[in-house]
Amino acid sequence: MNVFDHPDFDHHELVAFKDDQASGLKAIIAVHNSTLGPALGGCRMFSYTSNSEALSDVLRLSRGMTYKSALAGIALGGGKSVIIGNPQQDKSRQLLLAMGGFINSLSGTYITAEDSGTGVADMAVMGEKTPYVSGVISGEEHGGDPSPITAYGVYRGVVASVAHKFKSDLKGVRIALQGIGNVGFHLARQLVESGATVYAADINPANIQRAVNQLGVIELPLEDILSADVDVLAPCALGGAININSIESIKAKVIAGAANNQLATADMGDALKQKGILYAPDYVVNAGGIIDVYYQTQGIRDRKKVDAHVERIGDTLKTIFTRADQTGSATSRIADELAEEILAGDVKEMSA
Repeated sequence: MNVFDHPDFDHHELVAFKDDQASGLKAIIAVHNSTLGPALGGCRMFSYTSNSEALSDVLRLSRGMTYKSALAGIALGGGKSVIIGNPQQDKSRQLLLAMGGFINSLSGTYITAEDSGTGVADMAVMGEKTPYVSGVISGEEHGGDPSPITAYGVYRGVVASVAHKFKSDLKGVRIALQGIGNVGFHLARQLVESGATVYAADINPANIQRAVNQLGVIELPLEDILSADVDVLAPCALGGAININSIESIKAKVIAGAANNQLATADMGDALKQKGILYAPDYVVNAGGIIDVYYQTQGIRDRKKVDAHVERIGDTLKTIFTRADQTGSATSRIADELAEEILAGDVKEMSA
């Protein structure tokens, strides 16, 4: 596996591999950029079809974390880790301890937190082997899980996007959620409370049933969710939802969701622009979680302060949308440009 020749390698500062036969751990840690601070990003556990697919995911996700932190105005760099395996079948205490040791071997270059396939309990076990773990706070309602704050940031992003595209609030707006797990459920609740009609699909029947029973969400088949006749599409599952196969069938005029790497390729942002679809760049919209985790690393547990910072996501989107309108560029390109300006020191980054 030649990392330097990999199409998703972007001058990453560090890519580390671990294959521990004793625990069954196969993992990759990628640090993209630490210009603004130590690299922080979640630990994902997923049944990748190949090692190359796992490498591609960790390289893309870590780059997205660099840009996410830059535009969120927090002093963190971009990193990510992936564990290759089925989180329902392959996860064990021994494996998690080994992952904690792997993280610790990097001496704080990378700090981890929850992600898809891992949770607060997993972080606690890793934390037995390393102090470089966040997203674990005893005594809090969600135990330090940043999912509710992530959802709040996505909600603010949907509000800003609908206001820009339709010049309206969320009352009567039809929104389709692809994925209604931890983040999706909290997002759906806020959307319903704002008067939106929410449709959802999820690979896990229990997730859908909970949302239908508790929130009144309308279930759609998985194969129909991306092409649903709605105003807003919110991808809240894994990445790559917007691809060459799905883009032609998308009827929504706004895409704003929680998933990372929603665009399978960079040119999908240009294609959305050509179709008249307003895309809220994923790493801008879903930054609430990293903002919350940043405050955790600073020992600040003032929810009002965290929420006020998260609400700036809407202002960042307005800046992106305005520049995109003025230049004719895709919003995804504009977001990258703004992040790169901050990393280059051309724009003074916001402080928490």
